[in-house]
Amino acid sequence: MPADNAEPAAPLRTADFDYHLPPQLIAQTPVEPRDAARLLVLPRNGGPPQHRRFADIADYLPPGCVLVLNRSRVLPARLYGRREPGGGRVELLLLRREAPGRWQALGKPGRRLRPGTILRLEPADTAAAPDSSPTGQIPEASEPPPAVTAEVVAAQADGVRIVQFSTEDGLEQLGQTPLPPYIHQPPADPERYQTVYARQPGSVAAPTAGLHFTPELLAKLQAQGIDTAFVTLHIGLDTFRPVSGDDPTAHTIHTEYYELPAETAARLTQARAEGRPIIAVGTTSVRTLEQVGQDRELAGLAAAAAPIAPARGQAELFILPGHPFRLVDGMITNFHLPRSTLLMLVSAFAGRARILAAYSDAIAQGYRFYSFGDAMLIL
Repeated sequence: MPADNAEPAAPLRTADFDYHLPPQLIAQTPVEPRDAARLLVLPRNGGPPQHRRFADIADYLPPGCVLVLNRSRVLPARLYGRREPGGGRVELLLLRREAPGRWQALGKPGRRLRPGTILRLEPADTAAAPDSSPTGQIPEASEPPPAVTAEVVAAQADGVRIVQFSTEDGLEQLGQTPLPPYIHQPPADPERYQTVYARQPGSVAAPTAGLHFTPELLAKLQAQGIDTAFVTLHIGLDTFRPVSGDDPTAHTIHTEYYELPAETAARLTQARAEGRPIIAVGTTSVRTLEQVGQDRELAGLAAAAAPIAPARGQAELFILPGHPFRLVDGMITNFHLPRSTLLMLVSAFAGRARILAAYSDAIAQGYRFYSFGDAMLIL
């Protein structure tokens, strides 16, 4: 069973999750091959960290464990256009599909995107073409893309706009894959901002811990008896929003669509029955599993023998220190931004002081940080 990593009770402050990162350690490009990234192995409950390469991860994963990976694919969610009639250029970042043709989006310039504004979309410099049709994706387009307009139908207090498109056909040809603002040049190969197992379009940012896996490494792990299972969590608004208030418990985390398929639920049920650890690849997989775990507990099904059922819905769980981890025994994760909900999540798992000490060690060792950076294995 997952162990809690409790720390002395004290009021949480956002400043407790701050640290200084030299700008030159923000990775601007991915390493090649993918599994050549560095790996900091952090024992969860004590012991010094070890410094390896990601390709060596099989040396540390427990025999028979289940790796849970997020198969969400990044949408070409950045769209450009002009206000009608004859207005200025605008930019939209799609966040989540609410209904056919109706999306939550961030817009620039926001002050110009009042309800009733009509936008005419224009082709972007590059395009992406997702390869499947799950909940929350942009449907496949025809060639060439038709003319597309959008109307701003509502403006929310948090800066989000609700946008209704005239058609969704062709949106993926008009859009660009969004990159975090700290990455200044897109990779030469857009697929380097996708995991090799990405299948279900719906995210506005990559589940970056999974970027280190290659097909060969996954095959090697499976040959050594390490199981793999997939979930989906479509990454949304909170990737772009740090915790701004002094009290992180007052921060509102936005919901994100998740799905735990029946096959994965069955594998996790069997693993728990056999005492095999569950290792989440990335904070998005952690959030999915812990949302399921919390929901099971609330339904009175938390006993180890109770089967894990398939699930889908909106993940709303904000994981802070003190969270009792219910399904996750270990995690693979990248290095996260200061004061972010993701840094708070990993601190909840391994302890804030221990995580910040590991980050200081990684900085001293010259690790590369953030989306295209290096990785941690916490067990």
